[in-house]
Amino acid sequence: MDGAAGRKVLGLIGLGLRGRGAVVGVEQVRAAAQRGTLAMAVLAPDASAHSRKKLVPMLRAKGIEVVEGPDAAALGAATGRESTAAVGIVDRQLARGIRAAAATAGTQSRGERL
Repeated sequence: MDGAAGRKVLGLIGLGLRGRGAVVGVEQVRAAAQRGTLAMAVLAPDASAHSRKKLVPMLRAKGIEVVEGPDAAALGAATGRESTAAVGIVDRQLARGIRAAAATAGTQSRGERL
């Protein structure tokens, strides 16, 4: 995800973190999914196979939407880290905004294909 849509998604993620509407990292995303509080997950396209294997099957089983977002370095920069493979969105309104921004970039939810 590049360009204006990618910047918008990163901006929304940053807002979500400041408002406690998002969690960062594979383990935090898994924990939110297990608690039933996760609305969607943004996964870096360059996330490792290990990270994908830990996360995607669980999200698919729970019916949680996964959107492929910006790369791990960009996601990390938006979250105050060097890089991160995944960001979980727990705020439903924020998830709606990210979904709309991702749709403008032509990015589809990939929960079934990941």
